[in-house]
Amino acid sequence: MRLFRLLLWSFVFFTLFAFALNNGEPATVHWFFGFAWHAPMVVVVLVSFVAGCLFGMFGMLPSWWKHRRRAKRQMPLAPTPVPTVAPPASDFGAEHPPREGL
Repeated sequence: MRLFRLLLWSFVFFTLFAFALNNGEPATVHWFFGFAWHAPMVVVVLVSFVAGCLFGMFGMLPSWWKHRRRAKRQMPLAPTPVPTVAPPASDFGAEHPPREGL
């Protein structure tokens, strides 16, 4: 299993490394009011990906907080004790004696 995981991460790393090498040419991102940002294409793609992840996380924060508050409210303050002693063997089956003639 360790070898499989190592091979998988190696594949992901070398794929991203090849992507970065193939997209090293400069790119220009034009913003509002004449502002332009010049960077290699791989940096532009990486920054866009990270910005999208951050916006998604910030969008999910209110619902995460709501679910966390609800889970804390439903959690019992003290755990209920679990009986650790079994009933005596003589009482077992006393409520329902075996039927005869069936």
